[in-house]
Amino acid sequence: MISLQKLTTPPDTQLKNLGWDWMLGQDTLPYLTNEVVVIQPADADAYYEAANELFDMFVAAGQHIIDENRFAEMGIPTNLIELIKLSWEDDRHIHLYGRFDLAGGVDGQPIKLIEFNADTATCLPETAVVQYAHLKANGLDESVQFNAVFETLTGQFEELLAMNPDLQPTLLLSAMRDFPEDDANVALLGEAAREAGFDIEFDFIDNVEFSAEEGIFWQNPKNGQFERLDFWFKLIPWESIAEDEPELVELLTQIVRKRLAVVLNPAYTLLFQSKYILKILWELYPNHPLLLETDTKPLAGKPCVEKVLFGREGANIRILNADGTERQAAEGDYGDYPKIYQQYVEFPQDSTGYTYQAGVFYAGEACGVGFRRGSLILDNRAGFVGHMIR
Repeated sequence: MISLQKLTTPPDTQLKNLGWDWMLGQDTLPYLTNEVVVIQPADADAYYEAANELFDMFVAAGQHIIDENRFAEMGIPTNLIELIKLSWEDDRHIHLYGRFDLAGGVDGQPIKLIEFNADTATCLPETAVVQYAHLKANGLDESVQFNAVFETLTGQFEELLAMNPDLQPTLLLSAMRDFPEDDANVALLGEAAREAGFDIEFDFIDNVEFSAEEGIFWQNPKNGQFERLDFWFKLIPWESIAEDEPELVELLTQIVRKRLAVVLNPAYTLLFQSKYILKILWELYPNHPLLLETDTKPLAGKPCVEKVLFGREGANIRILNADGTERQAAEGDYGDYPKIYQQYVEFPQDSTGYTYQAGVFYAGEACGVGFRRGSLILDNRAGFVGHMIR
């Protein structure tokens, strides 16, 4: 059973006092709670160790996919394969950050990998800042939290600069228009990059110019001049770019090959993002204690979860009973993708029946945890709950 502690003061005022309110989109605060999940020190250590071990396993699986040319099974668009290989083989293209979604980890339940949001993971502001501010607002010490997300991201940007001394420390961060949650996540990443020594700019993807001969450009609204930037972070899924903007994939492949810019997260993160990798992990590490059995067909005699390879926020998920009948399903826009079937595992619950899924951020190492809570299928209506260690 999940243990909760109520905190009487909401984080809103404290966030403004800290000067962090700039990062919060209008869609962020309403779904926060005045409760935190109470975890043990050993739980925090276990989340940290699990995410670190899982990342190493994902890297091994990624190398296996490339060596064995399993891109088609993974659902990887053909036009991205060259860029995936280019970025994979060049250590200067580091994976900036991602978020492991995990079942268990509290109340004695074993930790199990649900999936890895490796490409465009969100919940950064909530995890890095909001839950920290929530403790501060209630007079609690932030050290009673597993949360070094901002500091670790800053370290990743410092590492990026150290590994790319031939490039200018100029970073453009882009998202799609009209998604305030994405803007808040990009803003936090920008602040971490600024602290690491980058000169940063923000603009929406439709305002960015790409040249196979010269690189990536941003039009400065102050003077109308196009300015080149050597690093580009995009909070736009690689599979969407490949499917909707094939010309852009070709341009980015040329840009990376000619060393005109570094793109974050690198294209190879799509290998980690595809849920087919859950099947490959089970092949490589059968019965590993952190993994759940996964296959391309329903698991005979076992309850399982049907997932599309590139679904998001719980869309197009079906939970199947052991006899194959449907227990619950969620609609969505990703139903045309191929499917995999992952063994079903119960999420921890509180006394009211809400389920909880841990999200552990990874940025070179595991660096923080927060919880999403909701019903049986955690979709875009799920809430965010912070934590404290006690």
